[in-house]
Amino acid sequence: MFKSLANAVRFLSIDQVGNANSGHLGMPLGMSDCLTVLFKNILRFDPKVPIWPNRDRFIMSGGHGSAALYALLHLCGYEKYSINELKNFRKLGSITTGHPEYNPELGVETTTGPLGQGIANAIGIALGERILNARLGDDCINHYTYVIAGEGDLMEGLSHEACSFAGHLSLGRLIVLFDKNNITIDGNINICDNENTKKRFEAYGWHVQEINGHDEEQINQSILTAQNDKRPSIIICNTKIGYGTPREGKSNAHSGALSPEERNFACKYFGWEYSEFEIPEYIEKAWKVIGARNHEICKMWMKTQNQKYQSFGKDITKTLNNIFKKLKKEYFISRPFEATRISSQTVINEITETLPLFISGSCDLGKSTGCKSKNMKDITKEDFSGNYVNYGIREHAMAAIMNGMVTSHKIKCCGGTFLTFSDYMRPAIRMSALMNIPSIFVFSHDSIGVGEDGPTHQPIEHLASLRAIPNLNVLRPADALETAECWEIALKSQCPSALILSRQGVLSTRFSGRSNLCLNGAYLLNYDDNAEITLIASGSEVGIALELKKFLNDKYISVNIVSMPCCKLFEQQSNEYKSQILGKKLRVFIEASNGFGLEKYLGESGIFFGVKSFGVSCSAKDAFEHFQLTAKHIYTKILKKLGV
Repeated sequence: MFKSLANAVRFLSIDQVGNANSGHLGMPLGMSDCLTVLFKNILRFDPKVPIWPNRDRFIMSGGHGSAALYALLHLCGYEKYSINELKNFRKLGSITTGHPEYNPELGVETTTGPLGQGIANAIGIALGERILNARLGDDCINHYTYVIAGEGDLMEGLSHEACSFAGHLSLGRLIVLFDKNNITIDGNINICDNENTKKRFEAYGWHVQEINGHDEEQINQSILTAQNDKRPSIIICNTKIGYGTPREGKSNAHSGALSPEERNFACKYFGWEYSEFEIPEYIEKAWKVIGARNHEICKMWMKTQNQKYQSFGKDITKTLNNIFKKLKKEYFISRPFEATRISSQTVINEITETLPLFISGSCDLGKSTGCKSKNMKDITKEDFSGNYVNYGIREHAMAAIMNGMVTSHKIKCCGGTFLTFSDYMRPAIRMSALMNIPSIFVFSHDSIGVGEDGPTHQPIEHLASLRAIPNLNVLRPADALETAECWEIALKSQCPSALILSRQGVLSTRFSGRSNLCLNGAYLLNYDDNAEITLIASGSEVGIALELKKFLNDKYISVNIVSMPCCKLFEQQSNEYKSQILGKKLRVFIEASNGFGLEKYLGESGIFFGVKSFGVSCSAKDAFEHFQLTAKHIYTKILKKLGV
């Protein structure tokens, strides 16, 4: 019977790819035995309650094998995965996309496209499980996280960062099934890699087993053994790519539909006598029984634990409103001259004192980024009740692990590093935006204001690069009050946010603290209906605009100043509002960046003042002077533009 169950997965995968004439068959054919054991005997899930909070999580990190996942979801009784939906594989508007796209209600726990992201997300999910377990107890949260990963996942550098981290924290409820078939798209793996995976993961502190990935008993026993080890586990499953087809063991087995002759070959090999998308009734019934086997367990959990789970950390809006009302009042009165990273740290202090499920962390830069506050407790392998994660120098892993934690829909988390290092994190930031999950990325040291560390640490193009990512709020506050408002936006948003913070002290710029003006993306700090110039700036450069306004006013030139903490939010405003804010006369944009993408705010005759080359190693003051990004230099150039 087991072979028939596994063959149903194989042939539904073959037929999806064949019908679409597009897709990847190598992994579904090679890993169907492992997948069948996992879903049949091990995985705790309920298709009737797909987002049961204590379900086991299954992540297909090699997302190109998605046809096998959709086959399993259909066979197990996930309602929306009808045969017609499988026939729509890779077609416009279908839920059976080329790579799995995040939708837990449809059985997809994370978006897995770029290799390595899935396994790193899974480590975040496993960490989130331990954090929730420490707060809610074994009866409420104690699920496992299972991952299917291939050679590509383990070759990507992200997997090293993340798996090393998982070993350090001894995330024992994480189990990876490694599809070891020794084939890449370009040929045998020996053309590019001779790694000893067993020794690698033993060095990380993982529990390692090696098995025949087509042997039901070995697969089952290895998973049970892994469940009883306190370390994260990897099971090296020796498999045959394209198993049972003429392409078996060859690089061309990785992708592409089988020809009718090749499908017939596979039918004879496996003894499968059915036409495309045909599953015999006895196999359908057996799979439906598998899909229903945890229903009573789920039902009991929902009866005894769901209220406890749902009420913990529920409805934080009122709490957040009180926090930010208090902070804004304090900042409005004190008007501090301080770096926005320091203001951000104050906000984090307040949040961690009141929100039990807010988790902060950084890449060895807790104090520098302001992400580690005085009342934080480190999360360790002995104690997951803390609220601060020491990620080490692992920027990419930090971002991907955060994404995994956030998929719990309970945990809110931020992670910090310097803005120039956002390049290391970009793939995971993009995934958070694609998944529409509210990860919060904190980037300090936001400009040439970094000073003496020089051009390697001075971000120039990074603001433009982050702003180019759809569905990401890039928030660059000008002062302490704006920092609080930007944090409020990030914590209440459903999409991810990047907070861009200064190293150097900044002037207080706001004269009103009641409503959250940053929600508009840009707003007027003052308004003169007859203004001849609109000065637009973000972050610390708003202070330059304020100083410049004084010089211009002395020349009897009237000026409006616009603070623009978030271009994306500004773009969402009405045309009338945008026109009112930007004005109809000369527009000047001041930002310590390369200005890419800001041209649209300048109109035909506007001027941008920024940094068009890499930075310099000197004090922040000298760097701004070197690039003539000061009120005096800009004043002279504006007068020349005006012919004054």
